[in-house]
Amino acid sequence: MFASLSALTPDGRLLFAARCLRMFGYGFLSVVLALYLSAIGLSDGDIGLLISLTLLGDAAISLWITTAADRIGRKRMLVFGSVLMLFAGILFSLTREFHWLLLAAIVGVISPSGKEVGPFLSIEQAALAEIVTGERRTEAFAWYNLFGSLATALGAFCGGATTQWMEQRGFGEVQSYLPVIWGYAAIGGVLIAMFFGLSRSVEPAVPVRGGILGLDRSRRVVAKLSALFALDAFGGGFIIDGLVAYWLHKRFEADPLVLGTIFFWTNLFGGLSGLIAARWAKRFGLVNVMVFTHLPSHVLLVLVPLVPGLGWAALLLLVRSLISQMDIPTRQAYTMAVVDPHERSAAAGVTTVARSFGAGLSPLMVGPMLANPATLGLPFFLAGGVKIVYDYFLYREFISLREPQEPRERVAN
Repeated sequence: MFASLSALTPDGRLLFAARCLRMFGYGFLSVVLALYLSAIGLSDGDIGLLISLTLLGDAAISLWITTAADRIGRKRMLVFGSVLMLFAGILFSLTREFHWLLLAAIVGVISPSGKEVGPFLSIEQAALAEIVTGERRTEAFAWYNLFGSLATALGAFCGGATTQWMEQRGFGEVQSYLPVIWGYAAIGGVLIAMFFGLSRSVEPAVPVRGGILGLDRSRRVVAKLSALFALDAFGGGFIIDGLVAYWLHKRFEADPLVLGTIFFWTNLFGGLSGLIAARWAKRFGLVNVMVFTHLPSHVLLVLVPLVPGLGWAALLLLVRSLISQMDIPTRQAYTMAVVDPHERSAAAGVTTVARSFGAGLSPLMVGPMLANPATLGLPFFLAGGVKIVYDYFLYREFISLREPQEPRERVAN
């Protein structure tokens, strides 16, 4: 397992470092974002709308960036994505006006979920696939996700702790959240400098041909994967970290430090599970691991709103995190394996954007649910049900598609 880490090139290590810093920023912000928006006067419905438009805006911008990255340059597009992250953080910290926040949400890159948004993941996957051999790819993605999860966990804890520390020293509610927003913007600035350090090795090894959305022979398989990933993300959009944190705060009056601690451990456990997934994938196959580790996590999810106290809810979320993210490195490796090398950024971008669009729709429905005590637990039931449907169709459509060990030997059709 450690061989894939020791074999990383300087570019690979830089991509891992950028991933860690970015995911720290996402976790740092996610725990307090909905609380901050509520503190500056937004209603539950406005918060749900803003979070949805944040995800949808990120998806639209990312679609253009990622499908052009193999042609214009992966390094250039990673720098541009970092500029958008810096822009969003600055604007969120400077204004309380809904229309300006909406602009930052749609045009900028900001993560209300604690998970990847924007173009970074798709382009970094393609770049790593360029510099990591096929037989080590799932392991490399597992470590890549583990480091990201550790960073998100630490960021979530630090976000909650920073807010709590500010409140204990007499700062007002809004002022206590602002250092987190400023920190997020600063991280975007640092990422700009980091991505300038990448070499030509992260770019496609062969000339990039034209095609719809940067895809050629892989269009059909990418279209099917995108539709399924969008369905999965639509279910996940009901229970993104920011909304779950807000739900725990409303249901059990959990304070920011407690919320940060909960999401520290859920992200940590989720990242560690990826290493197990890489081992199981060699034995059982990528699709089997994607599906059969996912299903039990959905059962745990629908139990969360049924328990009587914060401790039980936190326990279910922690246990679920041990298995709910095993599909991530396997999904990434599978997508990179079934497309041609010169289509990797586009394929990762299209599937990731499809996920973003799916995830961006459901928070629109969550706001009214959270505002009504009778429907407070409904997001968890909807998320579990939709994700079970996704797993069924993923297995049915792709279990018969042989998983190649070396992507260049694969012809997607």
